[in-house]
Amino acid sequence: MKFVSVDYGLARTGLAVSDPEGRMAFPLATLRLQDYADRKLFLAALAEKIVETGAEGVVMGLPLTQDGEESLITRQVRNVTQRLKRRVPLPFYYMLEELSSEEAWADLREAGLKMRKRKAVLDQQAAVRILSSFLSLTPQERSPA
Repeated sequence: MKFVSVDYGLARTGLAVSDPEGRMAFPLATLRLQDYADRKLFLAALAEKIVETGAEGVVMGLPLTQDGEESLITRQVRNVTQRLKRRVPLPFYYMLEELSSEEAWADLREAGLKMRKRKAVLDQQAAVRILSSFLSLTPQERSPA
């Protein structure tokens, strides 16, 4: 089963997609909020990008604080998820993000990418980390949104 993952952020949102068998995750795109006139157009573009992948499910990265508590960004991710569910007729799942951006930064540094290039693809790489973690779970362990 093919999945797409979303690493939602206030400024940038990274996307990753799996292979058709749902075994490996690959970077897909980064959408920047500033490239859209308003949040509604941004969400429409995000929904369109998700549908274009041909995925059969959407994995939303769910950030918690270091204490495991919900924060403002957690609530925003839940809000965006509900809005996307109205636009995209696919099953949605949550995957806890545990240091995905920090680990993605380290991955990109190890790969030898220069600072500017790392910044450009960081959100995609974080989405890859989220999706890879999700794909390693059994179907019973996956948390529906």
